[in-house]
Amino acid sequence: MFQKSRSRSTTWYGVVAACLLLGVLHAAQAATLYFPSPETADDERGNYSLNLLRLVLKKAGSRDTVERNPLNMLQNRSVLELAMGNGKLDVIAGVTTKEREEKLLPIRIPITKGLVGWRLLLIKAGQRERLRDVRTLHDLLPFRVAQGHDWPDTVILRDNGLLVSTVAHYNSLFTMLNLDRLDYVPRSLPEIWAELDHYRGLDIDPYLVLHYRSADYFFVNRKNTKLAETIRRGLEIAMEDGTFDKLFYEHYGKLIKDANLEKRHVIELVNPLLPVETPVTRKELWFSLDDLKRIK
Repeated sequence: MFQKSRSRSTTWYGVVAACLLLGVLHAAQAATLYFPSPETADDERGNYSLNLLRLVLKKAGSRDTVERNPLNMLQNRSVLELAMGNGKLDVIAGVTTKEREEKLLPIRIPITKGLVGWRLLLIKAGQRERLRDVRTLHDLLPFRVAQGHDWPDTVILRDNGLLVSTVAHYNSLFTMLNLDRLDYVPRSLPEIWAELDHYRGLDIDPYLVLHYRSADYFFVNRKNTKLAETIRRGLEIAMEDGTFDKLFYEHYGKLIKDANLEKRHVIELVNPLLPVETPVTRKELWFSLDDLKRIK
């Protein structure tokens, strides 16, 4: 009788210990992933990317959480820190280039459906007619333009023949516009409306939109293939069940509608930085003017 009781007790403690061990191992699998902070306090450009990252991790069944690294970093610094794998960053979101894909591991699903390649022109208030007669890229050449010094867009615009000034600090673009040192600053649909709200004395040119094929991806360290696969799987699931589009149009539907793209003259540019691996044949991954009918 004593041996049976002892055996049952041992079995019970074994079960409890196994459960506790499984719980510890399961908890150990969850990690805190670090994502870049905004470049400035009022920079809202990364909010959608952060929300999407949290969504796709959940869809993939991951228990990982995401927090912003409190350090403010410019794009090149974020790429460097992630490539070094020093734990300061685990995931970044950004426009893809051949160089970035050599340094980092991309998850090749455009997180804003290529909206980063649809560029409205931010201008100084009171100058809405300045670009009215522009119809071609050649017509646009005399006008002054600027971008961030480490932005891929700077290379793209220059390669298309535009004379592009650069700034080291994001806020300087808007200061230069207000001081009449620029004629326009191309900004993507995901960015331009928030900037218009935050910076006084600016407006949006009503006549033009620049377009080039461009994709912004989630990137991880090249050695972190497990995290890359988790994010890829979560993105595919979210696209399949509709939650990707739901989040996308919640964030950008009104902004796209307000852009009146169908009424603008489109100037097509070539993107020399676009890697050949970009999934251009998967039409469901890209926003097009045909998608305007989906926006109420």
